[in-house]
Order: sequence, then C-alpha cells, then structure tokens
Amino acid sequence: MSLHLKPMRVATGCNDIESRLVLADGLLVAVLVQLGEQHGNEAGSWFLEAGFGRVGDRNPPTFMNLDEAQAWIGQRLAASTDSPR
Repeated sequence: MSLHLKPMRVATGCNDIESRLVLADGLLVAVLVQLGEQHGNEAGSWFLEAGFGRVGDRNPPTFMNLDEAQAWIGQRLAASTDSPR
C-alpha cells in the first residue's frame, strides 16, 4: 500500500484552509487540515478533518507533521488487512 498526499484547499469555515487529500492505492482515505493561528499552541500541526473506513476516528487526532499523520494512517490501514472482515 502506498499513500499519496494531494494538496487541496478546504473551506472549513475558518483560516484552516491548507490541507491534503490522502489516497491509499488510489482511494480517498482521509482529509488532513493544517491548523491556523487561532488554534494557539497547535497552530501549524495537522488535524484529521475526515477519515474514511478504518481511518475514521470518533476523536480525531492532531499530528505534529505530515510524516506523523502518514504513519498513523498507515498503521490504521495495515490493521484492517490483519483483521477478518
């Protein structure tokens, strides 16, 4: 499985417009949004705005950088291949 991050601007209703669509083997699995200045200490970090399938989370995490986000998404997707359907 390979992850591809596609830059995209998202209308979130605030200044958080820098984002990435995350595709795994051509399928959209997540949308990451970089937090703006209004988020104080978390400004510049990345938030899981939307996760699909195994990447979905009721308490979406925030990541220090895109590498950390990709590692977390990769782990979630890998767990889905280890589990019976």
